[in-house]
Amino acid sequence: MKSLNIALMHYSCPPVVGGVEEVVRQQASLFHRYFHKVKIFAGAGAQFTKEYPVEINPLLGSRHPRVQRAHQKLLQGDPTGVEKLAGEIFTYLSQSLLDFDVLIAHNILTMRYNLPLTLAVLRLAEEQRLPVISWNHDSPYFYQDVPDHLLHPPWNVLHRAHPNVFYVAISESRRRQFCNIYGDKCNIAVIPNGVDPIRFFQMDTATVRLIREEALFLADFLLVQPSRLHPRKNIELSIRVTRALQDRDVGARLLVSGAYDPHEPKTVDYYRRLISLARELNIQRDVLIMAEYTFRSGEKLTADRITMRDLYLIADVLFLPSWQEGFGIPLLEAGMIKLPIACSSIPPFREIGGQEVCFFDPDEPPESIAEKLMAFVKGCTTQRFFRRVIREYSWDNIYAFQLKPFLQEVLAAFRQRKEAAR
Repeated sequence: MKSLNIALMHYSCPPVVGGVEEVVRQQASLFHRYFHKVKIFAGAGAQFTKEYPVEINPLLGSRHPRVQRAHQKLLQGDPTGVEKLAGEIFTYLSQSLLDFDVLIAHNILTMRYNLPLTLAVLRLAEEQRLPVISWNHDSPYFYQDVPDHLLHPPWNVLHRAHPNVFYVAISESRRRQFCNIYGDKCNIAVIPNGVDPIRFFQMDTATVRLIREEALFLADFLLVQPSRLHPRKNIELSIRVTRALQDRDVGARLLVSGAYDPHEPKTVDYYRRLISLARELNIQRDVLIMAEYTFRSGEKLTADRITMRDLYLIADVLFLPSWQEGFGIPLLEAGMIKLPIACSSIPPFREIGGQEVCFFDPDEPPESIAEKLMAFVKGCTTQRFFRRVIREYSWDNIYAFQLKPFLQEVLAAFRQRKEAAR
């Protein structure tokens, strides 16, 4: 999809604190990350980032005195204030959105906080100035105490679907609720709110590049082994277990985050043996050794402590099949972030891990260890939920599989409507 000019609109935006405000910020950041030009229009807030512009017009807010006076007069039977303000906002939006490809309006067409703004956006859709997407989070009609005036004109535009508007609900349950309001014939897409692990974990830029180039958020199961490239670390077993997991239809990938031992040049030969083994098992694309990882640009990844921490955060299990160790600091680090641990049953690991980790004999067949590992993580409901959140609710995956195709459909449908209207 080509780069788009995308306008996002809500009554307010950061630094105003709120759930929808945060979703607007996350979506703007997401679009910017995928090279779209994005701008936020809001009634309250500020220019909270250097990444993209924010335009504040108090008339788009819910607390502007003119908006509140217009609402009050309307309740007294005088619609002139709402009509005049709606016309003024429409003129402003028509000029401000002239160069945009699409407008995503969050709650503007479903909530009662600024009826003049609602009417102005509906007019944009009616005149097909640009595609209007109503991103529906909530509605007063879902609740028993809905004020009586919302059931009558002009407020009841909040109760009806406009044929020129494209609708999104944030969950299947919300979609059903809006269908009850709009009628079952209304086409409402479901695109959930998401989470941005990159921002949430404050990940390093190098890790972000690695995640994107290797599509790590799409993996079924990530094993991380923070070990230097040394034979006593038994990385061969990690590779064979990864293969055994794949043979059980688990989309496993192995992340080895250690580096060469600067005091032992022979580790270069060990690295080559590991790569040869991965190639022999036909999983060379799924064994990522940070010490020799090269980005598509040709740059080498410099794996430091921050990179290792980031890999812990996105992994499903810490996997340590070492033959020998004096201690086991990675077990402590994994424990700090609640990462499940599977490791060889050598004395220092048993001393540290106690009853809380999965032990295996480093001489066990890889197939046996794979079975033991899957049985262990099956009982780790936190780990399973973590992987589902990453796979289904990370903004990058939502963009790739839901939001991007939806925008393409919207733009195609809008072009067809424009051509049919000629």
